[in-house]
Amino acid sequence: MYQEDRHSCLSYGLSPTLNKRTRKRNNTAMRILVVTDRFLPEISPPCFRTMEHAQVWKKMGHEVTVLTCAPNSPHGKVFPGYRNRLYQTEVVDGIRVIRIWSYMTSNEGIIKRSLDYLSFALVAIFFFWRLPKFDIMVASSPPLFVPVGVLGLSVLRRRPWVFELRDLWPASIAAVGLKMGRVMRFLTRLEMFLYRKADRIVAVTPAFIEELVERGIPREKLDLATNGVNTEVFNPDKVAFDARERLGLKKGDFLAAYIGAVGAAHGLSTVLDAAELCGHKPEIRFLIIGEGAERMKLEKEAADRNITNLFFHDFVPHDEIPSYLAALDVGIVHLRPHDVFKTVIPSKIFEFMAMGTPMIYGVEGCSAEIVEKAGAGYCIPSGNPRAMADAIVELQKDPQRLKRMGQRGREAVAKDFSREIKAKEMLRSFN
Repeated sequence: MYQEDRHSCLSYGLSPTLNKRTRKRNNTAMRILVVTDRFLPEISPPCFRTMEHAQVWKKMGHEVTVLTCAPNSPHGKVFPGYRNRLYQTEVVDGIRVIRIWSYMTSNEGIIKRSLDYLSFALVAIFFFWRLPKFDIMVASSPPLFVPVGVLGLSVLRRRPWVFELRDLWPASIAAVGLKMGRVMRFLTRLEMFLYRKADRIVAVTPAFIEELVERGIPREKLDLATNGVNTEVFNPDKVAFDARERLGLKKGDFLAAYIGAVGAAHGLSTVLDAAELCGHKPEIRFLIIGEGAERMKLEKEAADRNITNLFFHDFVPHDEIPSYLAALDVGIVHLRPHDVFKTVIPSKIFEFMAMGTPMIYGVEGCSAEIVEKAGAGYCIPSGNPRAMADAIVELQKDPQRLKRMGQRGREAVAKDFSREIKAKEMLRSFN
């Protein structure tokens, strides 16, 4: 079963280095600098995690600054109203944000994307003298080059830093089939170097902690702060509009949908195969909402195969996502089969649970244990379209079961996975 209690952040002692360097400010307001390559108004789970944590910390009396670049993801084009300047500041929802120049490219191609990430890290180091005073830094990774920049800032400004580990990178690159030989070996050595240099590491899954311990990182410098969700924003009682009407669904249609990034890691060809297997039941509709490197390929494949019960929709603004989640009969969460993905906890599961939307859950490992423990979904083997199709057909016939799943998911999130709870867990690592 899920091991969060055994590996909660409360079970670890403070790292001696971090404790010594922050001793004077313990139990008082801290000045926190969060360094991240992606931030609002970009739409991605890390952006919302960073903002919502920052807002909780500010509410608790701490001073928070976010260092990032001009918004440009996923297409590598600066958002309207912004420019890719060397150094600029703004306030976003009450949080001070510093944006610095970076090389920009679309979310495709490992070499160009690495140049994008590396440029951000180097420019961050260059501006060490201009950044405001801070007591501690948080490096949000991936990409791995963000901690490189923060390590440089730590040396120059003589301040401790925390490695926020959201994914095992570069292992996740290999998991989607990319093979880079010497480059991969270099990145792995760099990864371990950064783990050792960090004053503290906060991981988003218990499996990441176990992986690092096996690789020689002391358990006492590791903490856990899983992802969560803003239960006020994702609230079934606060739906803004009828998304089923916007989508043109008929009364009686049963909608199963994937909402999120459409990348190689998600293995969404399984959804296409499941839709084809459900072709004999025209009232079952499949939907993929989002953009990413695999979107055009999947659309072409669906058209070539004449899969008529599946349709695509561009990504929607974040404030509209709760309404779309509320419109679903069942949500789909899926990652391609790989041992690396057994260690992750996709953040979207908490959004589904908060909205009371039951899931078809095609991710194996510790995250499946969360879904099973909560009773919030139907877990299937990853990469198995027959299992996905059978689960959807089974649930279509049992609306009362779907209702129970949704209620249990909402209850579990409110108890254990609200963003405020998780932000406070992470903050304990800074003292």
